[in-house]
Amino acid sequence: MVSSLLAGASLVAFSPARAEEIAEEVPADAAAAAAAEGPAIVVTGARGRIQRSVADSPVPIDVISPQELKSTGRTGLKEILGNIIPSLSMPALGGGGTSASVRPISIRGLSGDYVLVLVNGKRRHTTSLINNLSRISGGSTPVDIDLIPTSAVGRIEVLRDGAAAQYGSDAISGVINIILDNTPSGGELSVTGGQLYEKGGALAQVSGSYGTPLGDGGFVRFSVEAKYHDRADSSAEPVPYVYPLVNGQPDPREADANHLIAGGYGRSNRDKIVNTSYNAELPVGDDTTLYSFSTLSYRNINDARGAYFAAPTGYGGAANTSGASVLPQLYPAGFQAYRRIWEWDWQAALGLRTEFLGWSLDVSSSYGRDNVKLGAENTLNPSIGPDSKSSFFMGRQKQDLWVNNLDLSRDVDIGLARPVSLSLGVEHRWERFRNIAGEPDSYRDGGYVIPVDDTPFGQLYGGRSPSPGLVSFTGTSPADESSISRNNLAAYVDVSTDLTPGWFLGLAGRFEHYSDSAGNTFSAKASTRVELARGLALRGGVNTGFRAPSLAQTAFSTTQNTVTLIGNERVSTVSKFLPVNSAAAVALGARPLKPEKSLNFTAGVTYETGPFRLTIDAYQIRIDDRIVKTEFLGTASNGGSAIKDILVANGIDDVDSAQFFTNAIDTRTRGVDVVGEYTLDTASLGTFRLNAAYSYNRTKILHVIDNPEELSSLNVTLFGRQAQRDLVVALPRSKVVLSNNWSLGRIRALLRVTRFGKYTESSNVAASDRTFGAKWVTDAELGYQITDNLDIALGANNLFDVYPKRNGIIAADGSGAYGNFAPFGLSGGFYYARLGIRF
Repeated sequence: MVSSLLAGASLVAFSPARAEEIAEEVPADAAAAAAAEGPAIVVTGARGRIQRSVADSPVPIDVISPQELKSTGRTGLKEILGNIIPSLSMPALGGGGTSASVRPISIRGLSGDYVLVLVNGKRRHTTSLINNLSRISGGSTPVDIDLIPTSAVGRIEVLRDGAAAQYGSDAISGVINIILDNTPSGGELSVTGGQLYEKGGALAQVSGSYGTPLGDGGFVRFSVEAKYHDRADSSAEPVPYVYPLVNGQPDPREADANHLIAGGYGRSNRDKIVNTSYNAELPVGDDTTLYSFSTLSYRNINDARGAYFAAPTGYGGAANTSGASVLPQLYPAGFQAYRRIWEWDWQAALGLRTEFLGWSLDVSSSYGRDNVKLGAENTLNPSIGPDSKSSFFMGRQKQDLWVNNLDLSRDVDIGLARPVSLSLGVEHRWERFRNIAGEPDSYRDGGYVIPVDDTPFGQLYGGRSPSPGLVSFTGTSPADESSISRNNLAAYVDVSTDLTPGWFLGLAGRFEHYSDSAGNTFSAKASTRVELARGLALRGGVNTGFRAPSLAQTAFSTTQNTVTLIGNERVSTVSKFLPVNSAAAVALGARPLKPEKSLNFTAGVTYETGPFRLTIDAYQIRIDDRIVKTEFLGTASNGGSAIKDILVANGIDDVDSAQFFTNAIDTRTRGVDVVGEYTLDTASLGTFRLNAAYSYNRTKILHVIDNPEELSSLNVTLFGRQAQRDLVVALPRSKVVLSNNWSLGRIRALLRVTRFGKYTESSNVAASDRTFGAKWVTDAELGYQITDNLDIALGANNLFDVYPKRNGIIAADGSGAYGNFAPFGLSGGFYYARLGIRF
């Protein structure tokens, strides 16, 4: 559970010499407590030499300990943090394409784009995979934290407030600072295995870390994490027929056929991931320390949700949405296409901390890249005909980020309760996004015409030309290729002090210049904390922020075969996603993307006495000019032939519709976070660490832009009902997490109960909306310390095998009964065992 009080946050972000300086600044009683558990000093959101603790932070900060990260059978930091942080949510199936494989996240009802991720205080690069087909957090390109090994984490600090004035773009809803383990010696090894109760989904994971001293007072720590997680058996309904009917009767082969065919519903991924890292420091003088850290990851995904089941002619006795695309010569019983992802991801940083003319100086440089190869298997390009192959290279996407920082800080004594902490610095960022074409067979039109014959297929589709490209998805063509880069220069100043012994005030400002359409931006922040009585304080702040459009949102382009839900009917379409600066997009009214601007308010109360702590923080986040996807422009109900004529005039043909990104809406999100913690020590019954957390947020759309002049005379909806409702009701507005972490001698147990509020999967027709009620999900783990160096644990996620309400629209392949957005999954309970070794 999120635990500020119990985290034991060690000073992993500092060199040993720096840790001694801070310890001298902490009062004697706090230093004594630190000897037992480590001082609760945080480094996120607090610059300067005088550090703030969790207790006296003017903004809400949670510290998550490595013990909390390990006490779960979940894999990857996304799922783990989604289980711990009440305001973080993640849909079971975010959408098709890569969105199904690299699932989008949402924090405080906002997409993952609005939270900044740091590693050891340094900006992390984003994924190259854009969530263009996702309905939740659609179009986002956040940091993929699953590519950081859990075994490398020393602690995670979560700042629940805007911090663009301190850290720059993306820090609108908060900051996640992943601080790597700096334990100088010794090692750990953990082996975990498990699977779903009834549906497979086997998990095998091995993780470990080892540290050794380096030089005089330095260290280097290596970490590795390897895991295999299989896809689950389908959560769908069996279908009546797999083969076409024969004279109105079932084909004899039905007796031996597998009728549970919706392999893309439930846990659709088969993942193989290897994450590695190192974290190192080396003192090179009395006041100087070199430091470096790096992560390197490889991920191999075989995903059934990234495509879909293509049914044969006459399938189920119903209309076949795949139509002429399923050639019976190759796939007489239809096929389940698979999305393939091969991904290399790395980041490396090198820096130096020293004292210079009375200033603490930190200079650093880091470089990161996400390199993804996309493919498809068990599919075909029907326009090539029966000679089409079944496996394809679809293209590559690459994202690079190079960041250089110079940070200075010092204390200035001007006679106040504490010296003024003054920090200033400059930053240079260079980033690049590349979209690289795949092999021609993944996108070309082979010109095949279906022959007219006496077969059911020939009678239905004879004389037709199947759509070009793959049935599951279309590869990147040379026309969709792009390479775009930009530079960013930034400067900031941050001033804070205690005006009186119980009154803290902090001010920060940051100016940034982008070399592209994002232009110039300025952000400011003011925060304060007033102690009313011993242990009781008020805190709050106001800040402006911004998020520059990602390069992928500017340059991404693809042609996609997709299925759109219109009412209760699934309609297959071929759509073109246009770069916002392309001639076709401009002809449809697209404009260069500009930064999203935010205005945040937060106000809270904290109370702490002995082993009890309570924090209540309310907030409001207004975001103007939010970047969203347009509707499919050119469908029969949205522009029709008039849009297609515009596309053809600008070189885009053979598609049903088009989309692009635009600054279309203004929103306001209001919410409250409540966290309560209590530790009860007993002599005979052990120690109970009780934690209760509640999160509520609600987003309202304040304004939707009018149709651009180019479309004003057409009957076009730019941002429609479903897209609007997906922003405001697709995620639970409330989440409650109750936990008890108990220990007695060598025995320990964790019980966590989470209530996920109701949510709605909307349609563009109100009658087709589906609301799913609130559910309680229970996680439990029991552990035993066999020896000082050997530990075993047994546990279950979703102990009572809870499923969402059966209220979805069941598709022809049997999927959809539980909807798609369930934040706790669609496949029921999961049990696991874990063995831990220390050496």
